[in-house]
Amino acid sequence: MTETAITASGLRKAYQDKVVLDGIDLDVPAGTIFSLLGPNGAGKTTMVNVLTTLLKADGGTVRVAGYDIATETRKVRSAIGVTGQFAAVDELLTGEENLQLMVDLSGVDDGKRVVAGLLERFELTEAAKKPASTYSGGMRRKLDLAMTLVGRPRIIFLDEPTTGLDPRSRRTMWAIIRDLVADGVTIFLTTQYLEEADQLADRIAVLDQGRLVAQGTADELKRRIPGTHVRLRFATAAELDAAARVLTDATRDDEALALRVPGDGGSKSLRLLLDRLDEYALSAEEFSVHTPDLDDVFLALTGHTTEVAAK
Repeated sequence: MTETAITASGLRKAYQDKVVLDGIDLDVPAGTIFSLLGPNGAGKTTMVNVLTTLLKADGGTVRVAGYDIATETRKVRSAIGVTGQFAAVDELLTGEENLQLMVDLSGVDDGKRVVAGLLERFELTEAAKKPASTYSGGMRRKLDLAMTLVGRPRIIFLDEPTTGLDPRSRRTMWAIIRDLVADGVTIFLTTQYLEEADQLADRIAVLDQGRLVAQGTADELKRRIPGTHVRLRFATAAELDAAARVLTDATRDDEALALRVPGDGGSKSLRLLLDRLDEYALSAEEFSVHTPDLDDVFLALTGHTTEVAAK
């Protein structure tokens, strides 16, 4: 049985008359990456703040690392790490001094070894003696995450950790996140980059107006949106014509000698399609399954484009 890192049932949070979280049910298995998507104002940061004990919930029950966030706050905090949208490093201190400060605050044994190991892991050894004020945005984010790891948290909350980073720094951060999960850490990720969720997350939840409107893997979410189709390419125009007579719901592309056949992208429907071609002694040169991307899913579920969400 898979251990659950985070579980919520009926989670509610309101500010006066405005309901921000409206009955959230959530299960995040340990050792996975869970991504929370949603437009601005959907309640993502509020949810992170509640799960990390920075805000009190108004209703429902939540357990993080097996501990109740309302009655076992200190135990929850000892099991988690939090990295926000903006690197929380002291720019007057060097990278090494920032890490040492966290070691001193956390009471970690063998602090020098821990600091040296984190500097090496995050490729900050050469810059260790330099003030954090001289670091690039990507280096600051790496230092911030390294500081979070000083206490060896079992669960890490990453609130838009790559916002503003260049593509290379973002991919470096992705590699670090994957390494953490390989070590057994659970990641709760909020992001405005749908590609990031698509690349990293084992499961994705879409939050809109305080409610979870969808949950699943990236592929499961994509299949929910109309537009999934199988593209069949044929060797000759005659074969294209014959297939078009059989597959009457298909859209044809004469120039490419191809048919676009609507479907759900699943193996069962694909098998039925190929069997139907075989029944008429037809075969395609190649076929491919095309599904909507997460941008399409996001728009369909929330009514917002990702550009609106990112503002």
